[in-house]
Amino acid sequence: MVIAGKLCFTWFGPTPVLNIMDSDMLKEIFSRINEFEKPHPKAIGDLFISGLLEIEGEKWAKHRKIINPAFHYEKLKNVVTATCSSCEEMIRGWEKQCLAGEVDVWPPLQHLTGDVLYRAAFGGNYDQAKSIILLQQEQMSLTYKVLQFAFIPGWSLLPTKLQKRMKEIDHKVRGLLEDVVTKREKAMKEGGVDEDDLLGLLLKSNMKEIQESGHQKGMSIEDVIQECKAFNLAGQESASVLLTWTLILLSKYQDWQDRAREEVLRVFGNNKPDFDGLSRLKIVSMILNEVLRLYPPVFMTMRTVHKKTKLGDIQIPPGVLLFVPIILIHHDPEIWGDDAKEFNPDRFSEGVSKSTKNKLCFFPFGSGPRTCIGQNFAFLETKVALTLILQSFKVQLSPSYKHVPIPLFTIHPQYGVPLILTRIRSNSLIRN
Repeated sequence: MVIAGKLCFTWFGPTPVLNIMDSDMLKEIFSRINEFEKPHPKAIGDLFISGLLEIEGEKWAKHRKIINPAFHYEKLKNVVTATCSSCEEMIRGWEKQCLAGEVDVWPPLQHLTGDVLYRAAFGGNYDQAKSIILLQQEQMSLTYKVLQFAFIPGWSLLPTKLQKRMKEIDHKVRGLLEDVVTKREKAMKEGGVDEDDLLGLLLKSNMKEIQESGHQKGMSIEDVIQECKAFNLAGQESASVLLTWTLILLSKYQDWQDRAREEVLRVFGNNKPDFDGLSRLKIVSMILNEVLRLYPPVFMTMRTVHKKTKLGDIQIPPGVLLFVPIILIHHDPEIWGDDAKEFNPDRFSEGVSKSTKNKLCFFPFGSGPRTCIGQNFAFLETKVALTLILQSFKVQLSPSYKHVPIPLFTIHPQYGVPLILTRIRSNSLIRN
């Protein structure tokens, strides 16, 4: 990047690619969503990426309008309750495991976020969602392999074992979600079900839109299934990696762990976190923003243009891919200073706007109209889980820990996260 410059041109197979890191250009790209659209590799179609993550134009606007009420901040109080229930179960398991030595917290955190998602989104639990979650995790690993060949001409037409398995998984996931959605919709129409989880709120909003504007303005059952696929996968991934990298960094930087714990105990004491109290966790918010800067859930994104388009002072021909290396922008010393690669939550002490000097250089959940709709869900869930963990344990990196971040759909710890957990008190002491 130093040799080529921040605005540079390369090739991805036969596709021309323009690397974009300039703040003003990024603002244009993320605000002019009808001109700069997401590319859609034929190799994966909607087998992996679906719903708001990949649709465009009027259909995207319609879906976003219908889904927005379900993700309104005040409507997410259910996430706090769901996370408390799920996290307490995880902590009880850790209390037993830590007696035998180190605990690899990566699998339990994936389980936790899957359980929270299913409780908050579908009103169930991990055991009911396990088959869907495991299938989508397999789909994610297969997608990463497929994307390595996605821009090879004609590759998507080959009947490979990878693509056959991905189609099988997609068929199974769609069937399982269709069963959940149709049963819920039927129960709601019969008036015998609570509508406070995300699926209920989404269906309620959709029914209202159809009643007021007609069927063409609403979402079909297939549309709802695709959106469920999207937030089922993205919701679990975003929260699990954010919580994981937060624990890794707090294990490394004990002073920040102590400061976070002191704040948690000052706000909540030994009580469960509540919705209103979470907004008073300033130090925890600083820490999470710094984790998102160093390990953004989405480490890169791309856009494309279908006709000659002006961006800044340059003209972009149709078919060019615009590559936005989020993680490089988040680590840029010209923006963040000489300590850009260091963990320093103090840089966010006066908020995001001050730390970025109102430039677009921090966007872990995207920017503009297509900002991730579930970012408040992930942030709330992580705050609650981190509060309960800090109330219960002192965390340290195990000598066996190997720091190898690997880019998949999000950034994973390749060899797990073995930690030494020291109990501060029994989880049974957490009061309602």
